[in-house]
Amino acid sequence: MTDPNQHLPLFAVGSENPIKLQAVREGAAAFFGGVEVSGVRVESGVRAQPFGDEEMIAGASARARAALDACPRASYGVGLEGGVVDLREGLFACAWCAVVDRNGGFGVACTGRFQLPPRVAELVRGGMELGEADDAVFGRVNSKQNEGAVGILTHSTLTRAQFYAPAVMLALVRFVNSEQY
Repeated sequence: MTDPNQHLPLFAVGSENPIKLQAVREGAAAFFGGVEVSGVRVESGVRAQPFGDEEMIAGASARARAALDACPRASYGVGLEGGVVDLREGLFACAWCAVVDRNGGFGVACTGRFQLPPRVAELVRGGMELGEADDAVFGRVNSKQNEGAVGILTHSTLTRAQFYAPAVMLALVRFVNSEQY
């Protein structure tokens, strides 16, 4: 149990998306017991629909740094950038998490990946954002602020926040094992 008099670390998240804020809350709490989370509207510096790991990492990193800069009380900045990776087996969705601290520390990790249905993949390859493609194919509205593709395709067995939280934990590994890094 967290001591109510103890200052909880503040995580500035480079997004106001409630799903991403919940993922950071869950992932960071695994190591810190309790945390404060503040969403900050920032730019990713990458396309609205990132393609490939490098573009997602760049977007997550830019979000993390901008969030930390925008929130002077924060101990950590966090960026989560979802996107797609085109492989021989199909188009896969995943997300990258970047965490930065005030000492220049940097941690990065990826979620799992899952294959998108052919019709969704076709729309995304044609220039549509994944959330819009999900909405069109599955008859949803604003799914990227809600269950996302992972929630839709797992029938809400795995929520988007649950999907992102392990990436947050893994990006924090370097901070909770600082003597090894």
